[in-house]
Amino acid sequence: MTVSSSPSAAVGSVASYAFWGPDGRALADFYAAALGWRVAEEFPGEDGTPTAFLVTDGSTRFVFYTAKDFTAPDWPGEELPFHLDLAFDDVPAAEERLLGLGATKPAHQPGGEYWTVLLDPSGQPFCISGGWSAES
Repeated sequence: MTVSSSPSAAVGSVASYAFWGPDGRALADFYAAALGWRVAEEFPGEDGTPTAFLVTDGSTRFVFYTAKDFTAPDWPGEELPFHLDLAFDDVPAAEERLLGLGATKPAHQPGGEYWTVLLDPSGQPFCISGGWSAES
């Protein structure tokens, strides 16, 4: 494989980040509320029923899909291919609010004082912290 750095090389961008769960609408509502974003659009599946839900702040987009056979990862027993890291100015207040929105807090907390792991309503782990410094 040859990698080109010439100006004529195709340049791509990330259009959205996609996530699957047992109820795409519920996940979209959860993350929209968690981030203060909005559910901006829904897309029908093959049968015409809304199956995918776009959440955005106007610049970043997440799409949450309903997957009938979805199974949450067995974390920490299984490694995750990826997860979200969400930053908040007031992490304790954010944790309390997210738990009120339907997140749960697992016993396993590998982040120490740096981050907290929560599980979204579908059982998928995500982390919350105060963000990363410029030196990180």
